[in-house]
Amino acid sequence: MRRWIEQADLLVGGRRHLDYFPEYSGEVLAVQEGLSRAVDRIDQARREGRRVVVLASGDPNFFGIGGYLAKKLGPEQVEIHPHVSSVQLAFARIKEPWQDAFLASVHGRDVEPVVDWVRTHAKVALVTSDGSTPGRIARALQKAGLSEVEVFVAENLGAPDERTGWYTVADAAEQEFAPLNVVVIRRRQDGGGTGAEAHKKGASGEAVWPLGIDDEAFFQRKPKRGLITKQEVRVVSLAKLHIRPGAVMWDIGACTGSVGIEAAGLAEGVRVYAIEKNEEDCENLRRNVEKFHRPVYWVHGTAPDGLEAFPDPDAVFLGGTAGRMEELLDVCVRRLRPGGRIVVNAATLENLYQAVEGLRNRGMAVDVTLIQVARSRPIKDLTRFEAFDPVYIVAARRAEEGAGNENG
Repeated sequence: MRRWIEQADLLVGGRRHLDYFPEYSGEVLAVQEGLSRAVDRIDQARREGRRVVVLASGDPNFFGIGGYLAKKLGPEQVEIHPHVSSVQLAFARIKEPWQDAFLASVHGRDVEPVVDWVRTHAKVALVTSDGSTPGRIARALQKAGLSEVEVFVAENLGAPDERTGWYTVADAAEQEFAPLNVVVIRRRQDGGGTGAEAHKKGASGEAVWPLGIDDEAFFQRKPKRGLITKQEVRVVSLAKLHIRPGAVMWDIGACTGSVGIEAAGLAEGVRVYAIEKNEEDCENLRRNVEKFHRPVYWVHGTAPDGLEAFPDPDAVFLGGTAGRMEELLDVCVRRLRPGGRIVVNAATLENLYQAVEGLRNRGMAVDVTLIQVARSRPIKDLTRFEAFDPVYIVAARRAEEGAGNENG
């Protein structure tokens, strides 16, 4: 590599990289002066028949300049010689495998998406860009209630002043770090605080929750059998919602959050926005979101008040209306994205009629499914069935979209 640099007519890189070769006597160009300008200058030098070497840390194709140069100049014009990436080095310091880690860059980006990544992955590795980033990430995790994870910060990897260490979220939130750092976030090895440690584990060590989570797995109020959308009703309701990758879902009258939490795990990139009016239920909702590590954002309020802060939905689940059915349908139908679905669970004939007529009057095609569930219960050495109250599942789509999309 040193021979290539000595023979180069133009040496390009960050100022830190260029400082490693003070004896170089040719033309130098610092990328900090503008990446597009650097590419133009590289292309010009290449057309003039001059030899150009571009310096980059680690693997240039791992959130680096390699792919960008190949795209701009043409892959046939570029040779890439990678070295050890910063994430490789970070996991070498941790002495853990990283094939199961979610990898991303927050270089010049908002740190808020990190919360989603941590909720849905047991191990997250992040390339950052400045010394305040680990602290900002930790504060975002604190705000989201994800204080049970632990944070590894690797500073100046490979340099004489390298420093690495594990931190609690609270400790990382208060510190400043070196500008060059990599952050690894993982759930504590003891499973602390996840509430999922007794469940089946996947290959990554992450809890695996199949479709149709047991009712008893959720925190809930129990004046009778638990204020929760029962497992069987929940599964059918989710099927009617047609949750797709990247979907935005509203869970209105979320209660325990069981429907939204299950929906958030059905496809990649799903985001659920939940609202619940009962303060006691909100506490259970909060605990369930933390337990299942799903991207569910919730607020305490009575819909439709508060829905204006939510992004437009691809799916809406109405588990409770607080006597405001007409207002809710107005907002939900108006803001529903093309191809979206609305599902209403009704336990009374009056709510069923109001939901069906209200949706039809707003140009929606409606179908209704009656779910009558009975579960087996032991009586000494015998078995009997105990029936639950029937539930009407009202599923709606825009009438002009046609029945042919029902199974799409």
